[in-house]
Amino acid sequence: MTAKIVRSVCPYDCPDACGLLVEVESGTAVQVSGDPDHPFTRGFLCAKMQRYERTVHSERRLLTPLLRSGVKGSGEFVPVSWEEAIRRIAARWCEIIATHGAEAILPYSYAGTMGLIQRNSGHPFFHRMGASRLERAICSPAKSAGWKAVLGDTPTVDPDEVAKSDLVILWGINAAATSVHFMHGVNEAKKRGAKVWLIDTYSTPTAAAVDRLFLIRPGSDAALALAMMHILQRDALLDTAFIAAYVQGFEPFAATILPQYPPEAVSSITGIAPAVIEEMAAAYGRAAAPFIRLGSGLSRYGNGAMTVRTIACLPALVGAYGSEGGGCFPDTATGGAFAMQEVTREDFMQEPTRLVNMNRLGEALANEFSPPVKALYVYHSNPAAVAPDQNAVISGLQRDDLFTVVHERFMTDTARYADIVLPATSSLEHADMYRSYGTYLLQRAGAAIPPVGESRSNWEVFSLLAEAMGFAEPFFRQSADDLIDHLLAIPSPLRSGIDLERLAAGRAVRLNVPLDRKSFQTPSGRIEILNPAAREPLPRYLPTNGEGGDTLRLMTAPSLHALNASFYERDDLRRRQGRMTLLMSREDAAKRGLVDGEAVTAWNALGEVSFWLEVSGRVPAGVVVAEGVWWTEFAPGARTVNALVSQRLTDEGHGSTFYDNMVDVRGG
Repeated sequence: MTAKIVRSVCPYDCPDACGLLVEVESGTAVQVSGDPDHPFTRGFLCAKMQRYERTVHSERRLLTPLLRSGVKGSGEFVPVSWEEAIRRIAARWCEIIATHGAEAILPYSYAGTMGLIQRNSGHPFFHRMGASRLERAICSPAKSAGWKAVLGDTPTVDPDEVAKSDLVILWGINAAATSVHFMHGVNEAKKRGAKVWLIDTYSTPTAAAVDRLFLIRPGSDAALALAMMHILQRDALLDTAFIAAYVQGFEPFAATILPQYPPEAVSSITGIAPAVIEEMAAAYGRAAAPFIRLGSGLSRYGNGAMTVRTIACLPALVGAYGSEGGGCFPDTATGGAFAMQEVTREDFMQEPTRLVNMNRLGEALANEFSPPVKALYVYHSNPAAVAPDQNAVISGLQRDDLFTVVHERFMTDTARYADIVLPATSSLEHADMYRSYGTYLLQRAGAAIPPVGESRSNWEVFSLLAEAMGFAEPFFRQSADDLIDHLLAIPSPLRSGIDLERLAAGRAVRLNVPLDRKSFQTPSGRIEILNPAAREPLPRYLPTNGEGGDTLRLMTAPSLHALNASFYERDDLRRRQGRMTLLMSREDAAKRGLVDGEAVTAWNALGEVSFWLEVSGRVPAGVVVAEGVWWTEFAPGARTVNALVSQRLTDEGHGSTFYDNMVDVRGG
């Protein structure tokens, strides 16, 4: 049979949203490659997606609904029909609602798929039910809050504009792992003579692509930005005309905040020598178009929002926001492209229900809420692996009185604790629409292949559950394509003039985002260094939760061959990672009598986790690094890295503090 090529989109939580070409034979995806027609990803795929067909057709795929037959966590199940599974779920939910009320039911999902329909398809169902709402804040809400405090709703520059910069700063981002296509523009800038810096807590794989690496103490990034601004003011390297025309609050900031951060004082905070800070500030101040690519990891501390807010002020002092090729790029924000309330349907709620922060799932499952959480429905997420405080989460999942349903492709850590597991489709088996948070591109994808086994999409399952629960609204009887068509029929200025035929053919189209360098969408119409609506009107350095600790700062870092807890079904990618290691400096290993390759235990008040030790010159003293979020099936012990991570939240945005935890390490 002749193979056909179908266009699709990478569904994972990555800013790039790559265009895919899927070669299909007899209903099977035999090869997945990059789409060279995609304007940003240009046909190149990361290591994780280069053989995506191995994920889609993995021998580990769940093919039928499963009913638990053993104890929770054992992974022992027996197959049942879809009819039986849906009947059991609806019956148990009805019992819980009758006894405890609908708020005793909690959905849990995040970014296992980034498609607008499949990702959000549970919202209308649970709103109609009256269930508890999930505050989805595990990734980078502090980053968004910090950026918004300075720039409001101002659109960020096009990421490819970095090619016109003469000084690129990759600040707190391991682009080789988390934004690989952004490096195309960075490399173009280098060809034109630009210098490229990396500011990070350890030497990540991205360090191989830069001219200078600056290792900073975790969580101290705002102090470095303030010291640089102190020097810019002291040495008259400011763009005074730009400040006068477009910046609010520089004068009180310069008078009261900047004097507190001379390079000598900041050196003791950041670990960067005063002379180096002087050099950095001078080079930044003299650059014609300095460009900062801001990562998300530096927002995952107790001071995360303030850190982002402070760094976002730096380009304003030299006029970089007004220079082609300059500025600061955190992410794109294109939520206005669609009337998403038509998908999420908040209007289905009779009244707002309680909000449970996903970072505090362990707390929520501790049975202390009123009403208590009696049912958990997990879809496109794996909280037993990815949520903070793994021991608390697993303790909750082990409750005999907690009814857990997991809709998944694989037998993940979370699925092992489920009462019922439902088989989920991959992105090649359902329709969806995709926005990117790293570009201004939009793509539509249909199903490239039939569902594998008896797997069903999120949208299809919630339609079945709505019918079983007696929800009569016609909304639940649409198809995913119907809903996509409905969204496209509602006008939006951001979609004005886009090529609808190209979109329908699965090709990327650019949203119509106005990028005016002299227009700022803030209450004042200016860049707001002074934000009178903020809890603290002026930015400053805040200490982290782990400040002053005499043990080791734990970095829960991304891996080149996994994405959070995704892709561990792939033998080839696990082999590339090797094994679950903890990177430690030679100095810290020697101090503890530890040697490279031995089994070690990292521990703190929350728990302990076994690793294999890798003594490395990539890691500074005082820091240990665990790359990837491994499934416990492949871990050397019973727990993985997030057993060491607190349920504490960030200063703004209620985000996670994955990088703000202290541990110690012992042998064995």
